[in-house]
Amino acid sequence: MLLNLLQIAGEAGMAMEAVPQQEVVSFSLFDMAVKGGWLMLVLLALSIIAIYIFGKKWWMIRKAGTIDKYFMKNINEMLQEGKTKSALNLCGRYDSPVARLIEKGIERTGRPLPDIQAAVENTGNMEVARLEKGLPMLATIAGGAPMIGFLGTVMGMIQAFFNMANAGNNIDITLLSGGIYTAMVTTVGGLIVGILAYFGYNYLTSRISDLVFMMESYTIDFMDILNGKTGDGQSEADAGSAETGK
Repeated sequence: MLLNLLQIAGEAGMAMEAVPQQEVVSFSLFDMAVKGGWLMLVLLALSIIAIYIFGKKWWMIRKAGTIDKYFMKNINEMLQEGKTKSALNLCGRYDSPVARLIEKGIERTGRPLPDIQAAVENTGNMEVARLEKGLPMLATIAGGAPMIGFLGTVMGMIQAFFNMANAGNNIDITLLSGGIYTAMVTTVGGLIVGILAYFGYNYLTSRISDLVFMMESYTIDFMDILNGKTGDGQSEADAGSAETGK
């Protein structure tokens, strides 16, 4: 009995060794990108451009929003003491749109307030345009990259059916699968580039909107200083009369 069991186990082991082991096929992202054809080079170029624009604008916006929280307080004190040159020097220390707005307004002091406000607003528009430069290209990549991917999809399907038409009666599944594989790779590549560019564009747009709001707030504070108002929005004369009435 024991001999029979050992014989059966040995035959089973020999049968398992006789079965060929199936190799596991794997592929890298680079191999998959190569299968996409020349359109993947176009998507690669667009991704590099999108990363460059996003990085450059992110750094620019980050620097633009960096300013001392006591900046306007120091400007107010200098202007009240008549130290216009010192106020201009303080503005020149900051590479920020807010500082350039205030600097332009200080340079126009002595003129009518509407003229000063117009000069500050024009400078603000120029600063916003400088910050937004390049964003239309990022938006174009966000919309165009998926379309290029879909173009590769159509081209891959056309190639697959063309190969099947020329094969005649010798139709092989590989003729169709190769074209579909290429089509799907370009679609994935286009969607990845488009999605990243889309989120990057919206993020930068929101940061610029916050910066514009900050510029408007500082502009209002500066105009209040020129109007002779205190920090709480009450004029100095009104504040003095209020203290006298107590």
